[in-house]
Amino acid sequence: LDSHTGMGEPGSSETVQEAPPGPGNENGEDKNSDASPETDEVLTHDPGANREVERTEEKTKTKKKKKKKSMNKNKKERLRLERWYKEVLEKTKEQVEGIPEEKLSEMPPEFEVYGFSGDLRPCYVTKQVTVPSEIEKPDYADDGIPVSENDPANRTGQIHVHTPEEIEIMRDVCRIGREVLDIGGKFLKAGATGDEIDRIIHAATIERGAYPSPLNYNNFPKSVCVSVNEVICHGIPDCRKIQEGDIVNLDVSVYKNGFHADLNETYIVGDVDEDAIRLVKTAYECLQQACEMIRPGTMYRDVGAVISRKAAQNGCAVVKTYCGHGVGRLFHTSPSVPHYSKNKAIGIMRPGHIFTIEPMINDGSSWSDALWPDNWTAVTTNGKRSAQFEHTFLVTETGVDILTARKGAPTSKLIWDENAIKR
Repeated sequence: LDSHTGMGEPGSSETVQEAPPGPGNENGEDKNSDASPETDEVLTHDPGANREVERTEEKTKTKKKKKKKSMNKNKKERLRLERWYKEVLEKTKEQVEGIPEEKLSEMPPEFEVYGFSGDLRPCYVTKQVTVPSEIEKPDYADDGIPVSENDPANRTGQIHVHTPEEIEIMRDVCRIGREVLDIGGKFLKAGATGDEIDRIIHAATIERGAYPSPLNYNNFPKSVCVSVNEVICHGIPDCRKIQEGDIVNLDVSVYKNGFHADLNETYIVGDVDEDAIRLVKTAYECLQQACEMIRPGTMYRDVGAVISRKAAQNGCAVVKTYCGHGVGRLFHTSPSVPHYSKNKAIGIMRPGHIFTIEPMINDGSSWSDALWPDNWTAVTTNGKRSAQFEHTFLVTETGVDILTARKGAPTSKLIWDENAIKR
């Protein structure tokens, strides 16, 4: 680089003359002259700066490799799941095989004179599936009667304190419940039917050596509850196709090694309106705030107040007919955990208590519900939508452990993630 170079005007053919070498510098550099800032910057070599650049570039490359590896892994897992879905539906196709399409979409006769509150209509319900003999079953599996729950000895209101051994079993069954819900949730999409979701959930549960707790519980006919739009809870999976814009709750419960786990999530399918997102997010935030109250010494009756407050702030109402409950050896037991304020729930949280909280949140100011003629499906009386989230919680010495947390999510707090429920 020459610092003493003359140049002709643009477009000129004038010859460029080099300056004579400076004193004591045979290369033409003048040791006595001050280098320009530009020249000094170019000539200066900073090994430390270069090493920092190299480290930054290496970190970037490593991140890209990890991201690509993760994407490839996720893609392989998705392809594996898709193949498994097809296999399950093929193996269970006798559920709908030979039934005309118009029959599958036909409303059951008991609904013909029923006055619906909203736009949702039920469709054909397939026959109840069976469970392999090697799977351990709860006492109601054959006749539909939960004998243990109805036993007066188990209805004293006393809240069971789980032993460390029982807690480990609950951790395992809750992990299975989460896996099953996630498998069902990933299958959910516009065009899928509730019946197909039920077959997927059932197969995933059986593969893990567990029993789907809803199946034949008080004669419930299916292995999962699928509740769409204005359905508050306990929707019976049928042959109606999920539609773009629906909100869909999947309520999964599994039984293994003598213990039940219980959880659910509401998903948004395709493009939904802003009111639907507000409602679903409100339902999650209600559970989120209830979770923050779980610690030794909290009164169970106080949980409902924070849920009601959050719901009202967002223009929603809390259903009063159904509540959270103890869960473990029994599907439903003490404590009762109402989700509304000014309730009379009994009990104080202690380490070792395990229970669900599952607030059902209606859009608008009405909390009231009605029952469809199937004696299970609970719907809003004004036809507006309802949303819900549920977890199984353990009270620890210092706070809470979310036994049914999403994979990779914290187990001490809930974090809203809209992408996790988009379908």
